[in-house]
Amino acid sequence: MGATLQTLEGHSGWANSVAFSPDGKQLASGSHDNTVRIWDAATGATLQTLEGYSDLVSAVAFSPDGKQLASGSGDDTVRIWDAATGATLQTLEGHSDLVSAVAFSPDGKQLASGSYDNTVRIWDAATGATTLALEGYSGSVNAVAFSPDGKQLVSSSEDDTVRIWDAATGATLQTLEGHSDRINTVAFSPD
Repeated sequence: MGATLQTLEGHSGWANSVAFSPDGKQLASGSHDNTVRIWDAATGATLQTLEGYSDLVSAVAFSPDGKQLASGSGDDTVRIWDAATGATLQTLEGHSDLVSAVAFSPDGKQLASGSYDNTVRIWDAATGATTLALEGYSGSVNAVAFSPDGKQLVSSSEDDTVRIWDAATGATLQTLEGHSDRINTVAFSPD
């Protein structure tokens, strides 16, 4: 049986997304209080409180080097933050509904986001420009994840399907069907 190592308190609304930094020393949480918090995983202390959203924070993800943090919000935007200072580096606009999922590519150069607008977007993490807008779902997108080599992107939707995309061209490589209800999370195996 596992033991509770930390109970992190500080959000004034419920936290609905969490992610560890790659080195495991920090934890990020997104909340219905419209903020992101970065915590010291060992002590439970709040290191940063990231503010600026006008609606709930629904997704968080660290970059592979741990220097940046991406978050998605009910205000339809994605933000990229400096994880050390809490400064906003980019505000990415293009979705027309809540951003439910974010994920960096393994090299940290791209960021994917899924939205209740039924689309997936791939962004240039350095410039904030949309490089691809992926369409085809008939329901909200709930999850996104890059393959370990960064060449493919997987996403899932409330239309009960999983799609695998070519991350460079945006082409649909596979549409996986078989679930009878919404799919909330996806992941590639390490190999």
